[in-house]
Amino acid sequence: MTRRALDWRDLILGLFLVAVAAGALWMTRTLSIGSAADMGPGYMPRVVSLALLGFGLFFLVRGARHAGEAIQPVHLRPVLAVLLAVGVFALTAERLGLAISSVLTVLLAGFATRETRPIESVLFAIVLSGLAALLFIKVLALPVPLWPR
Repeated sequence: MTRRALDWRDLILGLFLVAVAAGALWMTRTLSIGSAADMGPGYMPRVVSLALLGFGLFFLVRGARHAGEAIQPVHLRPVLAVLLAVGVFALTAERLGLAISSVLTVLLAGFATRETRPIESVLFAIVLSGLAALLFIKVLALPVPLWPR
């Protein structure tokens, strides 16, 4: 790997954190802050945003001062597989129910790598779907349909 004058990973992370913190501070600008003893609705978002801003600035400075490794090229297969899996879950969870949509999600996410074995992927999808049903429907008692209506 080639060495760079800047650590681009830290710089990009720092920029991302600063951008998220700035966005959160801007969106909560009209909320009253209150005090530590009498917190208003904007108190915790501001505290978390300022902490995030601090971390972002830390990573920006660290990335500018230290050399780092080059960023590896992005492989589209994992990105597209995960995005497709999340999208399918979002579009099918209510219509097909948690059991079927979670199985579909795990199977589609399995295409992110060439190392996925079909039998292991199917077994993992079934087990994970069962555990999700137990957690969300039985333990947390969320009104999520288990099967298609």
